[in-house]
Amino acid sequence: MSTLPNVLLSLLLTSIFSFLAPVSLIGALLAVLFLIGYLPGLDAVAQVGVEQVSQFLSIFGTGSSLHGTLTIGLVCSLVGVLFDMFTFYRYQNLRD
Repeated sequence: MSTLPNVLLSLLLTSIFSFLAPVSLIGALLAVLFLIGYLPGLDAVAQVGVEQVSQFLSIFGTGSSLHGTLTIGLVCSLVGVLFDMFTFYRYQNLRD
C-alpha cells in the first residue's frame, strides 16, 4: 500500500491545526481583553491591552491587524508542516 494518501492527509490536518492554534489564541486574547473592558474600573486597562495587541499584529501585517494575524497563522502552519515532514522522514529511516 502506498503511504502517500496518509502523508497528504497528515500534512493537511497539521497545516489546518497549526494555522488555527495561533489564530484562535489571538482571538481568545482579544475576546478576554474586550470582556475585561466591561468590568468597572478596568476599561482603561482593556483598552490599552487591545491597542498593544493591535499594534503588535500590525507590525507583521504592514499596518493591518488582520493581515498580521493571517501572517502569524500561515508561518505557524508552515512550521507545523515542516515538523510533520521531518517526523515522517525520520520514521521512514528508523523503520528501515
